[in-house]
Amino acid sequence: MYSVSINERVVTIKDDEEQINRFIEEYKPFIASCVESFSGRFVRYGEDDELSIALIAFVEAIKSYDSNKGNFLSFARNVMKRRLIDYYRKEKKHNHTISIHEYVGGEEDDEIDLSAGQAVDQFSKEVVSEYRRLELQELKKEISEYGISFMDLTEVSPKQTKTRKQYKDVILFLLSQNDLIKYIKTKKSLPIAEIEKFTGVPRKTIERARKYIIAVVIVMTGDYQYVKSYIDWGVIQ
Repeated sequence: MYSVSINERVVTIKDDEEQINRFIEEYKPFIASCVESFSGRFVRYGEDDELSIALIAFVEAIKSYDSNKGNFLSFARNVMKRRLIDYYRKEKKHNHTISIHEYVGGEEDDEIDLSAGQAVDQFSKEVVSEYRRLELQELKKEISEYGISFMDLTEVSPKQTKTRKQYKDVILFLLSQNDLIKYIKTKKSLPIAEIEKFTGVPRKTIERARKYIIAVVIVMTGDYQYVKSYIDWGVIQ
């Protein structure tokens, strides 16, 4: 029985292979449940490639985890999902015919057959869409801590070319400064004086763009892979 939290435990064992192996053994049921939820079918260790991929991804999550990434198990689940999506995409290279129920959990007597490429593509799109929705939910929760809503972002989105360039200058400057990123996430505000000094963007413009700039910084420095590719942030494209 550990007195420390799972998050703290992961941080302490990430460079200890023996401890990592013990941790993995304890969480094999969790890993399997994530794979089953993702694939829509029962899986067994030693038989299903998905479990091998998920185990590798779980180790990857342990070694790359830090406290800024939130709850470890949620972080690990996300890493496993991404690796499995990559796996299914690679499977599109195969051209033999398979039953759709293998990918979406249908009944054994399904009569609909698709090529492997079509089935994997359909499944991948559905999974990515669902995962993006979950990321947006998490983003909504995170930006609310800064007093920001999605409606706010719509209202403050830059429209003019000059404004878009100014926002871009500020965002790229912040993304290059780890200490300022830490300041934003700790203080829940922008270091306006530093931004004005190093970018030349007027203070009033920075203040007006506060919510938008913070939201973009959160996405670009957070665990939001699918939101990054989905939302047209404009200024960072």
